[in-house]
Amino acid sequence: MNVVDDEGRRVPLPASVGRVVSLVPSLTEAVGVTEPGLLVGATDWCTHPDDLDEHGITRVRGTKNPDIDTIVALRPDLVLANAEENKPAELEKLRAAGLAVYVTDIRTVDGALRSLERMLAACGLERPAWIDGARAAWDALPLPDAPRRAVVPIWRKPWMAVGSDTFTGAVLARLGVENVFDDSPERYPRFDPADLPPHDLVVLPDEPYRFTADDGPEAFAAPSALVSGRLLTWYGPSLLEAARVLPGALAVDEATAAR
Repeated sequence: MNVVDDEGRRVPLPASVGRVVSLVPSLTEAVGVTEPGLLVGATDWCTHPDDLDEHGITRVRGTKNPDIDTIVALRPDLVLANAEENKPAELEKLRAAGLAVYVTDIRTVDGALRSLERMLAACGLERPAWIDGARAAWDALPLPDAPRRAVVPIWRKPWMAVGSDTFTGAVLARLGVENVFDDSPERYPRFDPADLPPHDLVVLPDEPYRFTADDGPEAFAAPSALVSGRLLTWYGPSLLEAARVLPGALAVDEATAAR
């Protein structure tokens, strides 16, 4: 049986998928919440569901440097990957070893839910309730009357921010927050905090760089919102919680800002 992934590639699958390796934390959470018994391998960065290790999951290093030999030894029916998170050359090594690799390409909230539904179907799973719940929660969110303009740093030394064509930018847009680097030619441009486009908000996630109240806000004049990186950047079951939590987390002003 063949299915087609988000890159338009035909992926050969057995009649029944029983062993899955996930190379992306968001995809691991999506499968782990829906049918945890399928997962046999996940990256060192996969932290959700919280009981992941209780199911005997083998760790296969990181998203960028997966342990090919360990993955092959796990004999997965399917390896799950993402166009942004995983290196094409590493995925080709897995295909060359005879493994089926399904690649997702996720840029928007609605696109994430559609992509994950197709991915889970490739795993032989019905559409889970959390997808319907997340779709309903996001559809119910009203846009603020006055959109805000934000800088979204993801690293310092050097300073880097969310740029164009990213899932994070799409999440913020759905919440009425415009990314000032949305027209950047780069997805994650470097920047100087002293030389920024006009903005009235700085969104500081706790991953990949762990910004805190004492590490980040002091570099900016605008109010800062400290938010969960998982809720801002992950796609999957976390989207249900993100719709509930992020609007309040971003509603900061001069009086309440973490500065």
